[in-house]
Amino acid sequence: MAKQNKESRCSFCGSGKQDTLMLIEGLDAFICDKCVAQANQLLVQELGSKKSKGLDASVTLLKPLEIKQHIDQYVIGQDDAKKVLSVAVYNHYKRLSQKVNQEDEVEIEKSNIMLVGETGTGKTLLAKTIAKILHVPFCICDATVLTEAGYVGEDVESILTRLLQAADYDVASAERGIVYIDEVDKVARKSDNPSITRDVSGEGVQQALLKILEGTVVNVPPQGGRKHPDQKMIPVNTNNILFICGGAFDGIERKIANRLRTQAVGYKVKKDDEDLDLKNLYKYITPQDLKSFGLIPELIGRVPVLTHLNPLDKAALRNILTEPKNSLLRQYVKLFEFEGVKLIFEDDVLDFIVDKAMEYKLGARGLRSICEAIMLDAMFDIPSDPGVKELNITLDYAVEKFEKADFKKLKAA
Repeated sequence: MAKQNKESRCSFCGSGKQDTLMLIEGLDAFICDKCVAQANQLLVQELGSKKSKGLDASVTLLKPLEIKQHIDQYVIGQDDAKKVLSVAVYNHYKRLSQKVNQEDEVEIEKSNIMLVGETGTGKTLLAKTIAKILHVPFCICDATVLTEAGYVGEDVESILTRLLQAADYDVASAERGIVYIDEVDKVARKSDNPSITRDVSGEGVQQALLKILEGTVVNVPPQGGRKHPDQKMIPVNTNNILFICGGAFDGIERKIANRLRTQAVGYKVKKDDEDLDLKNLYKYITPQDLKSFGLIPELIGRVPVLTHLNPLDKAALRNILTEPKNSLLRQYVKLFEFEGVKLIFEDDVLDFIVDKAMEYKLGARGLRSICEAIMLDAMFDIPSDPGVKELNITLDYAVEKFEKADFKKLKAA
């Protein structure tokens, strides 16, 4: 028996038992741990190449109406933006799910999306919700930290690095993902004359984004660019990655107003001007307004789907507090349930929170700030007081705690 073990060798590489960590014995053959690891790598690569040929079965492809119904459970209002997103996402993934016909000359191009709306209206939440519905890799990146290659800041390729991380470095899965580029208005051209100075964090970033948005093979550093210069690059094809760009575009209302009233000279006022919604000029936005704001025409052309988000009124803010599955009040109720305490909000308190959010013009994010100010003392004291089993938030209690937080410093001018 000892003689047999001594002569045992791997049937694949020929390594002896003394040269391996483990030698697995089969019916008439042996295999070492190194050959097992290599076989596993080949298997992963082969399965990955097969997945990349079409849409994975794990991706749930819903109809536009079904997508909107799912979004309605988490996002209040914004029906126009929901419809545009639902149709664009459905067409994008329907194109990926179909087998490519070599004889068909019609090639459907992807439609990247531009979301324009005030802060706190739900741009990021819409993108997050759609990615959750479709079960695809999703990442959010901030355009304010991007610069041209060679300058201090992050390169544009770092966007795809985050997407790879969200997909656990599965390239085939990442190539079907969604990227939300937030604060894209912050990379607007700083000057109308591009020859004065080199705009490395404005126009330079827009030019670097062009090829990625349109579709190309990008060599992506898996751990960031400058800190690990010797790392092996990962090629990622962006043809099937859906890009959603979002931004507040603060000040673009003035450009929209100027464009709408260019024909109104002296006493000649168009009849259409009487029907304009001056409180929500975002609904009249066009690519021309984005160009005048500072986006280059090449970038605008690669983001063909343009939609807006309406400002939130009192009714919408009230619904945001209570209606969604993960509404703000339900989150606080759940937090106090962990402590064994039943939390109750009176209706007058909800109206007070909404009124203050409208006063300080903070959007839906303002609701969270105001609720935190009201609930801070209760969340601090109750975990140490096991005798409390129910907490009723009254209007007097809310006003007292809110004034204690001294929010007047945030009041808009």
